[in-house]
Amino acid sequence: MLFDRCADCRRCCHVEPGYPSLEVTLTRSEKKTLGSVCIEGNCQHLGSQGCSIGDAKPFGCKLYPLSFDPTTRSLHYDVECPLMPDYIQQLADRSSDASLHLRAVSKEIRKLSSTDPEFLAANHAVDLDYFELKKLPHRPLFRDRSK
Repeated sequence: MLFDRCADCRRCCHVEPGYPSLEVTLTRSEKKTLGSVCIEGNCQHLGSQGCSIGDAKPFGCKLYPLSFDPTTRSLHYDVECPLMPDYIQQLADRSSDASLHLRAVSKEIRKLSSTDPEFLAANHAVDLDYFELKKLPHRPLFRDRSK
């Protein structure tokens, strides 16, 4: 399984000493249930098997190693995530973990585009500051209907 290695790596759940803390961007509904999630060192929800909140983890965390740019409607990825070479390769197989992940987050992004666009903009801004992003070799999620 592609994401099984995440519990070992923990890059997305850890801030190196000397770097500023990472305030995880939350949707409006996540703010109601989680309040806030700030990573200083290791994330408070990081357990020995990975994230201890499971399915309730913030969408920004579920989206990782991807980042959605709502301005260009394109997906980018953290070049330092060790999963990315396999992730990109797996996109050729519609039943792969990467393809299933991409479909699931794309569905949520479409929903958030109309219900919580502020989250999408804020999340991408944080990702731009924190990660080294490169455009995912994949078509934009939405077509530009103005042309």
